[in-house]
Amino acid sequence: MKIFNSIQDFKTTSGTIVTLGTFDGVHIGHRKIIERLVQNTDENTESLVLTFFPHPRMVLQGDSEIKLLNTIDEKAFLLEENGLDNLVIHPFDKAFSRLTAEEFVKNILVDIFNIKKIIIGHDHRFGRNRTANIDDLIVFGKEYNFEVEQISPQEIDEVSVSSTKIRNSLLDGNIQLANDYLGYDYFLTGTIVKGKQLGRTIGFPTANLSIKENYKLIPLNGVYVVSSIINDKKVYGMMNIGFNPTVNGQHQTIEIHFFDFDGDLYDKGIKVSILNRIRSEQKFESVEKLKEQLALDKTTSLEFIKNKK
Repeated sequence: MKIFNSIQDFKTTSGTIVTLGTFDGVHIGHRKIIERLVQNTDENTESLVLTFFPHPRMVLQGDSEIKLLNTIDEKAFLLEENGLDNLVIHPFDKAFSRLTAEEFVKNILVDIFNIKKIIIGHDHRFGRNRTANIDDLIVFGKEYNFEVEQISPQEIDEVSVSSTKIRNSLLDGNIQLANDYLGYDYFLTGTIVKGKQLGRTIGFPTANLSIKENYKLIPLNGVYVVSSIINDKKVYGMMNIGFNPTVNGQHQTIEIHFFDFDGDLYDKGIKVSILNRIRSEQKFESVEKLKEQLALDKTTSLEFIKNKK
């Protein structure tokens, strides 16, 4: 898959089959659209997704609090897995939002993308102030010689409802429901950094995950069963998201204790897949009581892993 960091960077000698949107999560609903996109290509055309960053709500509504299911890199990884040829990530700004519908169609879809077909939701609106709709797009298609294929209301409902359910499920700690809607295990990617190293003193050394993208949605605080690929091998573990109240922690941390692994992960990038939630974060009366609970958590995690295999 080729990645382009702006519309102007895109170059092709083929025609394109295009869809556009945020595609946050690249979940089961999105995948149906991507599958249709890829199936529509032939020897003369390539599939293309146009997406934007920052999220339009961040720019137009000043919504810096919005949390997304994927970072840009995670989204690219998932789209490539689904067979996409081209991903264009355009920097969204107010100037772009002021393009008229015809400017967007003529200057971008036709002149740059060499569009042959667009696959889009029946309720999609575009152009300055979002005034143009699917009927306008069909008119433009006839004028500029490209097809318009509508995604049915039923499919759009599936896409939007599952996105909402995924976010709500993660914020509620219902990781298994979120994973069902995603079609894969929700994951976090980041770098392992040094922490207070308390876990090491009580027999549960942890890797502290630092995520640089502050817009990434972090699930509800608590203890989770997780897995990662380390040195080409799947390693299971348990992860705590929270404030470490037993030792009066002041900041939210993400700490993973890997089973059957002993090695240096500092400064290494890692992907952590979240499989199940065990319990809420608790404050224990002593570090010894915390240690006892962690032993129970490990037993619970290993039982879940055994049944999952």
